[in-house]
Amino acid sequence: MLAELTTVVLDCADPAALAAFYGEALGWEVTYADDDTVQLGGPVGLGFQRVEGYRGPGWPDAAKHAHLDLRVDDLERAVKEFTALGASKPDFQPGGGEWVVLADPEGHLFCLVTS
Repeated sequence: MLAELTTVVLDCADPAALAAFYGEALGWEVTYADDDTVQLGGPVGLGFQRVEGYRGPGWPDAAKHAHLDLRVDDLERAVKEFTALGASKPDFQPGGGEWVVLADPEGHLFCLVTS
């Protein structure tokens, strides 16, 4: 092993707000915070860093972007709960219903999957 993944960091305009969204969704606690960075603790850390002028990715977009896959027990219920937290569901949904693409409040894409 050359390295161990410790944290995935997302650029954003408002680290505290985005951390609150993911903290509520994943049940993870803040482990570090300052004006420009917030870290959540989980099996792998999830961090958020302020970038002035940040704009979320487009979807669909020919450019490739990283995204998170989140496993859920009930896809339909999870979509409702995530959208209640502030996520949005883009019209374009690949995958034939096997997963659902959502965007967090700043436009980062993530997929809800059941397996």
